[in-house]
Amino acid sequence: MTRLINGNFAMKTMEHRLVECVPNFSEGKDSTIIDSIVQPIIDNKFVTLLDIDMGSDFNRTVVTMVGEPESVLQTVVECTSIALELIDMRLHSGEHARMGAVDVVPFIPIKGVTMEECIDLSNRYAKSVSDKHSLPVYLYANSARYPSRVRLPDIRKGEYEGLQEKIQSPDWVPDFGPAKFQPTMGATATGARNFLIAYNVNLNTSNKSMANTIASKIRSSGVIVKDEDGETVRDENGIVQRIPGMFDKLQAAGWMYNEATAQVSMNLLDYSVTGLHDVTETIKVEASKIGLEAIAGELVGLVPLQAILEAGIHYSDTNIKDVESLVQNAIDGLMLDKLESFDPHENIIEWAIGGGKNE
Repeated sequence: MTRLINGNFAMKTMEHRLVECVPNFSEGKDSTIIDSIVQPIIDNKFVTLLDIDMGSDFNRTVVTMVGEPESVLQTVVECTSIALELIDMRLHSGEHARMGAVDVVPFIPIKGVTMEECIDLSNRYAKSVSDKHSLPVYLYANSARYPSRVRLPDIRKGEYEGLQEKIQSPDWVPDFGPAKFQPTMGATATGARNFLIAYNVNLNTSNKSMANTIASKIRSSGVIVKDEDGETVRDENGIVQRIPGMFDKLQAAGWMYNEATAQVSMNLLDYSVTGLHDVTETIKVEASKIGLEAIAGELVGLVPLQAILEAGIHYSDTNIKDVESLVQNAIDGLMLDKLESFDPHENIIEWAIGGGKNE
């Protein structure tokens, strides 16, 4: 993972309205291609390149940028044009689900920007790239025009390999661009969503199924009901029956951190509803029930200051008010320094942008 800060912008960025954009590109092995794709971000003094996360197994790169809304829109359109020129989906393979060279482009309100404005940005992005490249584009999340397109996994179902057939279905006509399979490009999803926190908690076991047992209890979708023979229980309409999970706005699954360590891997879809400390403390309790311990926390990408402060308040005495102490208590309580050093000036989005602790 590489973190870059555009110093020309960082000095004054906190005075501006801010939108985050996190495009996912289907290339995670050739750094020269990614260098070309992110060059427009580096060149734009009103946009900050916060993070480049290349994954060779996934063959996918997640880029995080933040800046003034119009500048971010212009920049991500430029990045998309470069990516569509350099990435050929006919040659792509990787472990992560994907359907296009520019797989997904979410817009996230950060400061002084409404969700409605981010929806408008996603629509304008979709129109721009579809008009310019004849790229099929689907709107998802808060931008979705149909209930069936709110969830990204539903749009991606079938992935690139199934897109040629899927795009011809009346149910899957793109929101922008032609209903025609583009072999080199595939299709793109874009939309407006809340800030998503990717957070993992490691366990002292190599048993992935035990991590998944905990994940199934806490995630919003809950646990699939099984009968005495281990078969999935369905109602009279064929709908799978589930026991609801403990938390709202939470995705979770068992995963492997390395060969020796399983983890509960999570996406917190709204940290104001389900906080970092909420899931951490619950995982500790559920782990203890099956003879395990939670041994480390891991944030993937950047996190809003408010999410850390809420955790800090939970792990602090009531008389602690200063921000630095609250942040440190959050780091300790969430075990964020157990795997490697956790630098809040790099990992808290407002501090990474602003170059310091002041909002």
